[in-house]
Amino acid sequence: MGLDLSALFNPKARPLLGLDISSSSVKLVELTANGKEGYRVERYTIEVLPKDAVSDGNIANLDAVVECVKKAWKRLGTSTRNVAMALPASAVITKKVIMPAGMRDDELEVQVETEANQYIPFSIDEVNLDYQVLGPAPAVPDELEVLIAASKKERVEDRVAVAEAAGLKAVVMDVESFAALASFELIEKQLPEGGKNQVVAVVDAGANATTLTVMRNGQQVYSREQAFGGSQLTQDIARHYGMSQEDAEAAKRAGNLPDGYETELLNPFMENFALEVSRALQFFFTSTQYNQVDHLVLSGGCAVIPGVDEVVATRTQVNTIVANPFANMVLSDKVKAKSLLADSSSLMVACGLALRRFDPS
Repeated sequence: MGLDLSALFNPKARPLLGLDISSSSVKLVELTANGKEGYRVERYTIEVLPKDAVSDGNIANLDAVVECVKKAWKRLGTSTRNVAMALPASAVITKKVIMPAGMRDDELEVQVETEANQYIPFSIDEVNLDYQVLGPAPAVPDELEVLIAASKKERVEDRVAVAEAAGLKAVVMDVESFAALASFELIEKQLPEGGKNQVVAVVDAGANATTLTVMRNGQQVYSREQAFGGSQLTQDIARHYGMSQEDAEAAKRAGNLPDGYETELLNPFMENFALEVSRALQFFFTSTQYNQVDHLVLSGGCAVIPGVDEVVATRTQVNTIVANPFANMVLSDKVKAKSLLADSSSLMVACGLALRRFDPS
């Protein structure tokens, strides 16, 4: 079945790093167990990618991405070379299907291929196929709900090739949206009553796109992506100060821009972002039976802007928090609490991938 899209080995026995390759940076996170339910952040790092090295989730410049991963791994200072990686949701077709319970694994596998053939628009030889039994079907007790995931082989192979060329080994291939949901579960525990029966909107604002995912009791009830992201601010900075894109991105991250930057560029960008979030919520209300959201969770690169949560809360009138999946974790002495707090919202996928080492499989 090719490279597994689930926990391939028993991750407990094998230390594992979460490696997230986004459109703007490479992120690595290493977690270890701490006590019964807890985790400890051993180390993490973020390395900025050259512009367009990754485009629309595709690895456009293999050498540049490999160099960046090597640099990040070296900076991390770990001996662990096993990594969990993820494919962008756009590269994966997922479908929930109902199957009879009590089948042997090999029978289930054949059944999965038969089902997959019906909805995959290309030949089954061209895809990596995997499935996960979610549990008993909600309505029918003697049937199982199975999640099937399929991705074109080249999309998986591209990411595996990056890991290998950087001297690492991809042992788990996940989906970015699933990895982010694993981190979201840690954030939900921080909400009043653990978020039970509450409608929680997660706004993931990356470099080029913003995704609104609405969750209720662990189930996704809505998802929509719109073209708006942090690269907009980078472009504004480049234009305004006559800088290159790369220098503008570096200055934005380091926060060393001239005095007028906040009033002239940053504040208008935050207002714009809040407007986009408000618009996304309106779409959600008009296309579902829901008419309110209890909490807004901001993640992704845009969420690290200080004060952005207040601007969004004012505009939407919804309690807004910045995603921090590490809030209840212990930090090793290699991790600076202040830096991690600033970066946490952009580490949702990497954290979710790092959690894969604890999967019971």
